[in-house]
Amino acid sequence: MKKFVFLFVLMMPLAALAQLVTGLEGASGSAIGPGGALYVTEGAAGRITRVDPRTGDATMFAEGLPVSFLQSIIGFGGAVDVAFIGGTAYVLVTAVGAPFDPDGIDGIYRVDGPNSFSLVANIGEFAFNNPPSGFPFELPNGLQYALETYRGGFLVTDGHHNRVLRVTLNGEVSEFFAFDSDVVPTGLEVSGNTVYLAEAGPVPHLPQTGKVVSFGPKSPIVTQIASGSPLLVDVERGRGRTLFALSQGIGQVGLPAAAPAAPNTGALVKVNGDGTFTDVITELNLPTSVEIIKNTAYVVTLDGKILKFDNISSPPYGASR
Repeated sequence: MKKFVFLFVLMMPLAALAQLVTGLEGASGSAIGPGGALYVTEGAAGRITRVDPRTGDATMFAEGLPVSFLQSIIGFGGAVDVAFIGGTAYVLVTAVGAPFDPDGIDGIYRVDGPNSFSLVANIGEFAFNNPPSGFPFELPNGLQYALETYRGGFLVTDGHHNRVLRVTLNGEVSEFFAFDSDVVPTGLEVSGNTVYLAEAGPVPHLPQTGKVVSFGPKSPIVTQIASGSPLLVDVERGRGRTLFALSQGIGQVGLPAAAPAAPNTGALVKVNGDGTFTDVITELNLPTSVEIIKNTAYVVTLDGKILKFDNISSPPYGASR
C-alpha cells in the first residue's frame, strides 16, 4: 500500500507539487531583492509582497500604492513591476493617470517605508509630451509594463507606445529604443551592455509574433534571438548563457487590447541556438513574470500564485516546439 501511494505522488502534475504562494491580488511583476527574497507587485491591492523562496512565507513589504481602474477590466495596472538598486526598492505604476484619473501619475516611485513612497519620474507626462509615430494608439500616457535596472537607473517598456524608455534617478526620461510597428514590448533582461526584450506581438498575439530580441545602447536595429511562442511577457537568464521566456498563452479574440490570454495555455520556454523555443513547463494559468535562482524558476501568475519549478535546465516534462 505504501509503495502504491508513493508511485501515485510521483505521477501527480508537477504544478500541484510546486505551488509556493497563493492569495496574491493582481500579481504581475517580480524581482529578486535583499536577502535573496522574491518581491512581487499586487496591482489590485496596491502593495508589494516579500516572499521567502525556500519556505513560501509571505509578508507585506509596502502598501498604499495607487490602484488602476483597469484592474477591474483586464487585471492589469497600478503597481506592475518592482526593481532594486542596492537595498532600495522602486516600483513601476501605470494606468493610474489620465484618462483613468486626471490626478494620478504614471511613473516610477521609490519605496521610502512600508506606507511611504516618493515619485522619482513622471513617465506619463513624458509619454504625453512625446507621442510615438508610425502606428495608432489610444492612451496618450502609454501603458508601461516592465522595469529593469540599467547603468544606475532604469529601463521601462511601454507596450502601448512600442518603445523602451530610459529613466535616471534624477527623474529624466528619454527614449532608449523605439519600434516603428506594433510589436508590444513587455519583459526585460539586461546582461552587460546587451538588453534582451520579450515581444508579445500585436493582437491576437500569434505564435510567430512572440519573439525574444536583443539590442544595445548604440544599436540602430534589434537582433531576433527566437520566435514562435504566443504573447511573451517576460525573458530571464538562467545558468550560463541560457535564456528563458514566459508565454502567457493563446490570445483571446474579441477582448480589448492588453487583455490576458486564454486560461491554462501559458508556458515557460527555453531559447534554443537555432532561433526556436523548447517548452519547459506547459499549461500555466496566466503567468505574468518569472525569476530564476540557480536552476529553479519562480513563476508569478495573474490569479495570485507563485509556482516553483526545480531543475529547469533538464526538466522531465514539456515538449519541443
